[in-house]
This record gives sequence, C-alpha cells and structure tokens, in this order.
Amino acid sequence: MKVSELVPPALADERLDRVVALIGGCSRSEASDWLDRGLVAIDGAVVAARTRRVRTGERVEIEVPEVVDDRPRADDSVRFGVVHVDDDVIVVDKPAGLVVHPGSGHPDGTLVNGLVARFPEVAAVGQPGRPGIVHRLDRGTSGLLAVARTEAAYASLVDDLAAHRVRRLYQAMVAGRPEPGRGVVDAPIGRSTRVATRMAVTTSGRSARTHYEVVESFDEPLAASRVDCTLETGRTHQIRVHLAAIGHPVLGDATYGGARADVPLARPFLHAHVLAFTHPVSGESIECRSPLPTDLAEVVARFRGPAD
Repeated sequence: MKVSELVPPALADERLDRVVALIGGCSRSEASDWLDRGLVAIDGAVVAARTRRVRTGERVEIEVPEVVDDRPRADDSVRFGVVHVDDDVIVVDKPAGLVVHPGSGHPDGTLVNGLVARFPEVAAVGQPGRPGIVHRLDRGTSGLLAVARTEAAYASLVDDLAAHRVRRLYQAMVAGRPEPGRGVVDAPIGRSTRVATRMAVTTSGRSARTHYEVVESFDEPLAASRVDCTLETGRTHQIRVHLAAIGHPVLGDATYGGARADVPLARPFLHAHVLAFTHPVSGESIECRSPLPTDLAEVVARFRGPAD
C-alpha cells in the first residue's frame, strides 16, 4: 500500500523518521526500517537518511509493507500431556518426536501450535515465534517443559532460569561407566565448525555446566549406565554434547556417537524427569515429575533382565 502526504507547516524541520512514523502510523523503529529498505521517497526520490529534515510542501511517499501474520497457527491435532496448569503456568509432558516451536523444516505441527489451540492466551506471551516458551527440549527428548500463560509469569520464569533457580533433572542411559560416578562437566558449548547442525565443546562457545550421577550400571547387553543429569545452564544439546565429550554418549544418539546395534533406539535415551520451580505469582514451590515413557522403560527392563 502506498501512502502519500504533503508536509504541513506544523511538521516543517522535523526529522524524516518521525514524519514517516506519523504518516505511516508506525513506530520510530519501524520507520527507520522502512527508510533502510528504500521504501520512503521525497518528491519522487528515495531517501534513506532518517535525520534528514523535511520542508513544508514536500511530498513524502511511503510504500507501506504488507503486514504478514507469522504467529503460529492453532492446531488441535497436536498431542501432548499436561501435568500442571493454573492461571499463570502450564507444565507440559512432551512426547519424543514433537518439535517445540516452528522453525526451519518445521513450520507447523509443533508443540506451540498445539498450545495455542488449547490455551489461546499463550499466543500473546513472550516471543512471537515461540509464544509462552521459556526453555526447550530437543525433538527426540521427552519430558517436562514449563510454559508461561502471562507476560509476568514469562519474565519471572526466564529470570529464574538465568539465575539457576529452576531444577531440571534428566534421566539418561549412557555407554560405559562414567568415572567418577558423580561429577560436573564444565565445558563451553558452541556450534560445530565441521557440521552446522551439531554442537560441540569449544573454547569459543558459551559457558555450560552439567551435573551427573550414576544411579545404576549394567554389563549386558553392553556396558552402560543409567545416570541422572541436572542442568545449571541450558545450551542446545547440552547433556548430549557433555556426556559424549567425557566418552559416555547417550545411547540411541546417533548424532553424538551413541548408536549401538545391541540397543536399538529410535531416539536418544534422554527424558526430562523432574521440573521444580517457585511459582511466579503465588511463590509456592512446584515440583512436577514424569515417569520414563514406554520406549525407554523397555530398554531399562532389558538391561535389568528377568525378575527373580
């Protein structure tokens, strides 16, 4: 849509970005963006200088860009569990295979699409492309995820995560037996320079800390251990990268060396088991738990063997 106006005496000597904002009915930042994109002309000549002063009688012409609604669409066919819900917070039990929010290769059919169908108010909370989402789980990871229903809850939960006040405990099965049986992997994580879709421990990465504790070890059908992992930080693929870095990749994780023929798995053995936080409004302590899903419980049963 094209908007064209003559500069009235009342706006003489005003900055162009302010005049564009007034004529175009937009914010100053949007006006600056339109100027940068060459969408503004004065008397037929494109002008990009936002500080340029206008004169009475000049014609300001704006090619107002079409507004594209890129908010995630509601999709009530998306299935997920809910283990806690109140006016401010939802705790979701995400199944493995479900992508958390729309992105490259996954424009819809995500958890967010399902959330805005079941809880429409979430659409207006947080970041537009990932409304309500305060932390994420990998597509192949199952388990608990907090979602904010209000802006106040969103801000509080994001702050608590950054300050390490949210407890996130994961269950994993790894190759081998980590030594010592309890420890902390403190190693920065960043994008791999070799494979763009992978993360890696790298000195140029962001700080990352993962606590682990071996809770059970096995010899058959291969040497493996069930471990609990607690996150201090929340980097992409953090647990998977850290455990692989110490030589004990998550079983089933083909990306980071955890695939084993003796234990066929369609996804990494990683489950967000416990999520505990202080409620952003009531101050109540909330702790949610999710049992191992069937596919992972069957793997544990196989390692343990027949009951005596």
